[in-house]
Amino acid sequence: MPAKKKKKIKEEEKLEKPWYKFWPQGVKKQIDYPEVPLFEILKASAQKHPNETAVIYFDRELTYRELDLLSDKFATALADLGVKKGDKVAIFLPNVPQFIIAYYGALKAGAIVTAISPLYREREVEHQVNDSETETIVVLDLLYPIVEKVLEKTKLRNVIVTGLKDYMPKLLSVLGSLLGKIPSHKVERKPNIHFFTELIAKYEAKPPKIEINPREDLAALQYTGGTTGVSKGAMLTHMNLVSNAVMCSEWLQAKECEETVLAVLPLFHIYGMTTGMNAPIYFAGRIVMLPRFDPVSTFQAIQKHRVTVFCGAPTMYAVLLSHPDLQKYDCTSIKFCISGAAPLPPEVQKKFMEVTGGVLVEGYGLTESSPVTHCNPLDKSMKTVKVGSIGIPWPDTDAKIVDVETGEKELAPGEVGELIVKGPQVMKGYWKMPEETADVLRDGWLYTGDIGKMDEDGYFYITDRKKDLIKYKGYSVYPREIEDVLYEHQAVKICGVIGKPDPVAGEIPKAFVVLKEGAKATEEELMNFVNEKVAPYKAIRELEIRKELPLSAVGKVLRRVLREEEIKKMGAKA
Repeated sequence: MPAKKKKKIKEEEKLEKPWYKFWPQGVKKQIDYPEVPLFEILKASAQKHPNETAVIYFDRELTYRELDLLSDKFATALADLGVKKGDKVAIFLPNVPQFIIAYYGALKAGAIVTAISPLYREREVEHQVNDSETETIVVLDLLYPIVEKVLEKTKLRNVIVTGLKDYMPKLLSVLGSLLGKIPSHKVERKPNIHFFTELIAKYEAKPPKIEINPREDLAALQYTGGTTGVSKGAMLTHMNLVSNAVMCSEWLQAKECEETVLAVLPLFHIYGMTTGMNAPIYFAGRIVMLPRFDPVSTFQAIQKHRVTVFCGAPTMYAVLLSHPDLQKYDCTSIKFCISGAAPLPPEVQKKFMEVTGGVLVEGYGLTESSPVTHCNPLDKSMKTVKVGSIGIPWPDTDAKIVDVETGEKELAPGEVGELIVKGPQVMKGYWKMPEETADVLRDGWLYTGDIGKMDEDGYFYITDRKKDLIKYKGYSVYPREIEDVLYEHQAVKICGVIGKPDPVAGEIPKAFVVLKEGAKATEEELMNFVNEKVAPYKAIRELEIRKELPLSAVGKVLRRVLREEEIKKMGAKA
């Protein structure tokens, strides 16, 4: 078939998408993406808008010129420390300017970034560092004791330490230290220990010249639990992340230097990384950074800096709405909010829009797609917004519902099956896991593992999960990981962990345990045993000791049955 005819057929297929009838006015359906390394979006904004504010952190402002320069210096330092193209640099930080400087600096040095949750404990940090083969880590001084404990169990050779105060205004930093309001941890000087600000000051901005193939070379190893519960790295290329940042900018119809974005979602999480960092840098927005989510600090930041874009999770919006000081703050600068990570309750959506006067819509994504694939149109009239829906696919993104059994039959509108997606933001695969990669990437389609449906208008809905993933306040908790820790206790014979429905958290981890014959342990003892070894959001909230658990023919604990029993009990109590 002639190439011209093939192209025409392909264009006609694109025009047949049912969601195009409700496409937001002014948003492109197909985009000509810049085929560049991710760090080039920072360089471009710095060249075009050098004096525009890039980052606001406790009233300290960094311009785009400064941010680009600092990341160049950090790249130069990394190269001198022996970091080469393809090496991994872990970033173990909350939302502080050093995260962005280290992230873009690592990329400029040709390295691959792997971001670690500041909530992680030793076993989790050790796994990610070893699995990713990381040799260099940037860590907050408060988190350094965790790194110190795993040093001998890893191949880490460069530890770069920084603190919350490093990029604060000097007066605030001094006062905070004197009053004891800004915590820090003194780290002893050793040969392999380096200090962030000292490195930046020591080097000129002469990063190495690295050849990057944006479509093939990795920018990030972003860890996720995926199908098995064993944390694994999604291989995201430079083009994966560039394309999703550009899509985000297009969907928001963001104008350069006009948007102020609240970066309160953690940047270590792919949702925050794209919507709170990469996208705003692409459209030269102002990034207002908060190290952690706190209602009053969030209100103050929105009011003081006239925030226009606020991407968050449903629990964030719900907490803000229920805060007694809500009426004391002016939040009317907000134009657009996108909610992800968990279903958005309709009452939260409606009330938040009433308070701000802006638009709050639900979207959808996953780590393996950099992350966003769907969103409702940002339509203030709400005429093209469907409450309860994750919306329609983003530019250049295709989606469909297929049968759960084979994943090969496309289902008709209204039929329930597995959601699969395709687009330039879809990962290259899982790091060192060819079998898992082959399972979720088939013929260019990403099998999400989420169960849903598409309506006649092309809007998608998530109805359930194919896997046993627990969503606690938007965080992903993997049952097997918790079960593995429980099995370390000498009294545990068998166990199962489920997500128990909860009106506030969405789901809470609940464990069911059968003790070994003659062994003794209390429910409280077992909960404490686990909760001391995992991040706080993974903590077991309830534990029940039973004489037996429902098992399959091959002896596998049937989590589905346990969850159904729990829901039935909850219904009986209600």
